[in-house]
Amino acid sequence: MKIGLFFGTFNPIHTGHLILAQTALNETFLEYVWFLVSPQNPFKQKKNLLSEYDRLRMVELAIEDHDQLRASNVEFTLPKPSYTIDTLTHLRERYPSYEFSIIMGEDNLQHFHKWKNYEAILKYYPIYIYPRGGAGAALPQVAEHPHIRRFEAPLLQLSATYLRACIRAGKSVRYMLPEPVREYIEIRGLYK
Repeated sequence: MKIGLFFGTFNPIHTGHLILAQTALNETFLEYVWFLVSPQNPFKQKKNLLSEYDRLRMVELAIEDHDQLRASNVEFTLPKPSYTIDTLTHLRERYPSYEFSIIMGEDNLQHFHKWKNYEAILKYYPIYIYPRGGAGAALPQVAEHPHIRRFEAPLLQLSATYLRACIRAGKSVRYMLPEPVREYIEIRGLYK
């Protein structure tokens, strides 16, 4: 089974994430995409970050009607902050017959050399890269590695930061969030 791992804080998950996951399924050999909710990204501050359980629940709500998408809390029990190589090692031990790949934005290649054990990730795991506006200008040499595979995806200028600001300002986020996620946020008064 070929699994694409889409790591993120998903604070909150939004339509752009879902479009990227579906595009990865359409444009690559992946059979499933797992959304791995990160309790703490080592490159991001925890400020403004909802609990991982709220974020996981929103991912579950967003994908509940799609058979090829899964929500994963695997990083909740691993040491924090979460490092991709540790998660990949854990998943490979837990699911030895699955083939795991990473799905990430092209902009992440700029700092990929700072990731823990990035050489091992490149050696053992394919990485599917989708375009991010303005990110392709001066990509490092790692971008030419044979395990780096590009796929075309719509360029959406939609970010969780923007959505949180809209919610705080009382503006509508309709159509930018899956409706069950928008309702969950509204009912719980999140991001206010």
